[in-house]
Amino acid sequence: MGRKLLLDKAHIEGIRYYDVYRKNGGYAAAEKALKSMSADQVIEEVKKSGLRGRGGAGFPTGLKWSFLAKPEGVPRYLVCNADESEPGTFKDRYLMEFLPHLLIEGLLISSFALGANRTYIYIRGEYAWIPDILEEAIADAHKNGWLGKNIQGTGFDLDIYVQRGAGAYICGEETALIESLEGKRGNPRIKPPFPAVKGLWQCPTVVNNVETLAAVVPIINIGGDEYSKYGTGKSTGTKLISACGNLNKPGVYEIDMNISVEEFIYSDEYCGGIPNGKRLKACIPGGSSVPILPANLLLTTAKGEPRMMTYESLNDGGFATGSMMGSGGFIVLDEDQCVVRHTMSLARFYHHESCGQCSPCREGTGWMKKVLLNIENGKGKMSDIDLLWDIQRKIEGNTICPLGDAAAWPVAAAIRHFRDEFEWHVANPDEALKRNFGLAHYADPLPVVAAV
Repeated sequence: MGRKLLLDKAHIEGIRYYDVYRKNGGYAAAEKALKSMSADQVIEEVKKSGLRGRGGAGFPTGLKWSFLAKPEGVPRYLVCNADESEPGTFKDRYLMEFLPHLLIEGLLISSFALGANRTYIYIRGEYAWIPDILEEAIADAHKNGWLGKNIQGTGFDLDIYVQRGAGAYICGEETALIESLEGKRGNPRIKPPFPAVKGLWQCPTVVNNVETLAAVVPIINIGGDEYSKYGTGKSTGTKLISACGNLNKPGVYEIDMNISVEEFIYSDEYCGGIPNGKRLKACIPGGSSVPILPANLLLTTAKGEPRMMTYESLNDGGFATGSMMGSGGFIVLDEDQCVVRHTMSLARFYHHESCGQCSPCREGTGWMKKVLLNIENGKGKMSDIDLLWDIQRKIEGNTICPLGDAAAWPVAAAIRHFRDEFEWHVANPDEALKRNFGLAHYADPLPVVAAV
């Protein structure tokens, strides 16, 4: 069984309530940090741990914290990004729903390290029932002396507020989130200045996602050096994965990042394989915005090595033959799934969620959706495939925020790896309306290149 650091107590009945959480070791890390460590020592432990942001970018958390400006007389803020809107990702929802005090404890330690006395949880609008759970947990933490003035007699003050979003995917981008939190339309800001210098209300701000902040608790409990022994290479610690699609056992899994993709999909400990004896066709390993991979490149890298569930291994080969860990939204497609229809569905989502601030994103996402819709509905032309490639190329890297990239990468990867499926849709429009392309060669072993 894989080792667990975040979900090790998730099975305990009533763990979402303060008394049960406290009885099972809750707030011990906060007590240790506030009473026997300095803010700099907490940051140093996070740096030692090698913790990378779990929201998608994978940037080293301790390094990000160290960038926070500290001008005198100016408040600093910590913002928890709970706007989990990436299709295929639902791990943060699980933490907030079943382990709310773990998040609050992580926020308390992180706020202490950053010198922030006011912290906000910005939560996705569709998670309508979860703010009530969080606010109940915050009230219990207040009642028991873990929030408010002079926490546990340490002299540190902290208040946590829950802010509900209005259901905009773009507010998952940190500067759009800050704009929305200030009461404005959620449009991303041009950077620089970065939030660490001028963020919420033009004050120094750190934005981290739910899983990242929850991971601070085990880091302080066991120490950064011990935490770094979990996983491998620069993929330290454990990672929550939202597994969905054609799987026997979809759900949220905590993995020690030293297992292979094949083990994660097929072992009984994790996803239990693909239903009805179907074969694996493709997978999006990190949420809808990362490149899709055919089965043969998912299970094995282009070098012929087993693909591992790590940041480095999933990225092996770049976008030509690899993908990304991203937000951990692991979407599996079996042999009966249609890549064209799937790509069209994602393009429609990104077109709908574009804030419209940048022309390449505002116009380009709409064009990609229309072209893909034509191909899927039997009205496509062969030239449309190259047109799609050209449109996504002109979106990528030309927008204020990464939503443009998030819209372009799935289209580019689908054409790169599944071009023959697109061509089949165009060449056989009537048949494509009645059945899917099927598995083709996507699961065939990669050719072995002899050493020279």
